Amino acid sequence: MMNPRLPRALGALLAGSLAACAHATGPAAEIRGHRFEIEIAADDAARQRGLMFRDSMPDDHGMLFLFDQPGMLNFWMKNTRIPLDILYFDQNYKLVSTQLRVPPCHSAGNDCPTYPSAEPAQYVLELNAGTADKLGIKPGDTLVVTR
Repeated sequence: MMNPRLPRALGALLAGSLAACAHATGPAAEIRGHRFEIEIAADDAARQRGLMFRDSMPDDHGMLFLFDQPGMLNFWMKNTRIPLDILYFDQNYKLVSTQLRVPPCHSAGNDCPTYPSAEPAQYVLELNAGTADKLGIKPGDTLVVTR
């Protein structure tokens, strides 16, 4: 399990590794025995862009958002074209909250609804909508992040 005090360092390391090794296997996250290739959003610009403007995402992929400390998080789907499951994890990578089957919001601009965490979270994993139900993901599950 990753040290929860190193999200910024991990983000920089993973981003550098991805750029240097475009053909190598990148970072991954595992939950309930299922492995996902992940993109890392570790800075404000990457977190704000998220999965905007994408028409699809492979079933075994996701995006992991890293924050410096736990807090009440609020995600929105502005310019997002694909429905998502939003999984909120605490500083110990324990799932504390979910927003499932969140619809896309590519035409409402700044009027898109927001999807808050029910408890403080430090990490957020976005997966294709329906994945959490398919895998039986539930609060209390643990996320393992690897390089």
